[in-house]
Amino acid sequence: MNTNFDSEIKNVMNALHYRPSVSVILPFEAKLNLRTEVTHALKIAVDKVELELQDNYPAEISSIVINRLKSVIKELEFETKKKSIAIYVSPIFEKVMYLDVPVEPRVIVDESFEIRDLVYSKKQLHKYLVLLLSGKESRMYLGNTGEFVRIIPDNPETIDAYENEAPERVANFSDISDRKEILVYKFLHHIDNSLEQILNEHHLPVFVLGAEKLLGQFKQITKHQKAIADYVHGNYEESTMPQLKEVLKPYVNAWKKEKQKDLLIKIEEAAGKKKLAVGINEVWKDSCQNKGQLLIVEKNYMYAAQRGGTEDVLYNVVEKPEHVSYFKDAVDDVLEKVLLNGGDVEFVDEGVLNNYQHIILINYY
Repeated sequence: MNTNFDSEIKNVMNALHYRPSVSVILPFEAKLNLRTEVTHALKIAVDKVELELQDNYPAEISSIVINRLKSVIKELEFETKKKSIAIYVSPIFEKVMYLDVPVEPRVIVDESFEIRDLVYSKKQLHKYLVLLLSGKESRMYLGNTGEFVRIIPDNPETIDAYENEAPERVANFSDISDRKEILVYKFLHHIDNSLEQILNEHHLPVFVLGAEKLLGQFKQITKHQKAIADYVHGNYEESTMPQLKEVLKPYVNAWKKEKQKDLLIKIEEAAGKKKLAVGINEVWKDSCQNKGQLLIVEKNYMYAAQRGGTEDVLYNVVEKPEHVSYFKDAVDDVLEKVLLNGGDVEFVDEGVLNNYQHIILINYY
């Protein structure tokens, strides 16, 4: 099992598939002025689930599921600061998860749970570290699409804390004679050590902000150059959180595009080695055979399908077939198969995989 995902996601993916499985995924920024809107959206979701259950399942089992769903909704934590919510209910399972990312509303009654938004929420695509340097102190933040969270390292964050350390020369800087310069390098070494501890816990890209000279000095001593996505020159010591987000926005967007370019290079390399499945039918077949090492899919791509004569064959569904079991989103089932068999998943923007039918699978063999 891929270790990037926490026990809550594993809990949902490992839940026994038992029809009907209901997934309700909704925006959930339940601020005072929006709570009525959230409550209304939940009511609409419940009504939709109830109607679909009544149309397609026996009354007894429909009643069990709808009562579970209503019970779960009554216990929701409206004070959460998360951006969205995922509710999973079946006759034998229930789970609520509060997510860090905005989502499109989805209400799905299917053979298994919709887990795409859970995985997308936990992927590192929207998370990064921010290291803010100045001549006096450093600050570190965990950033994502919505907020910055201050990280407090073990080492002191102010340069004054190192004033009384013995001024022995720092390795590779034997030409530095000025005590202040030595102190700056000592300070930067301590910051770099703190960064190492944080990177061990958060395997994320780092954006380093500060004056040009200070960033040049940090570049010389850091042991984590590979983790640094970009350096941003400027004095941001007095900047507010919203101002920092605006400053970083173009750099984060450029990093995301660069990451997608790297994925396209991986795809081309896999194609050259004949280890690439292209399009939902090939991807489904190879995932059923446990070949999948890395699934790459456009984040909003969905594909309704029904099984063919064997498990590894899919047919597209344009309209809901009568009396036939089908997947409302076969992509979600592929994603689950890949993860449960030890592979990984990456999401890219819409249109990035136009030449690959919106979804590919890089195989182990």
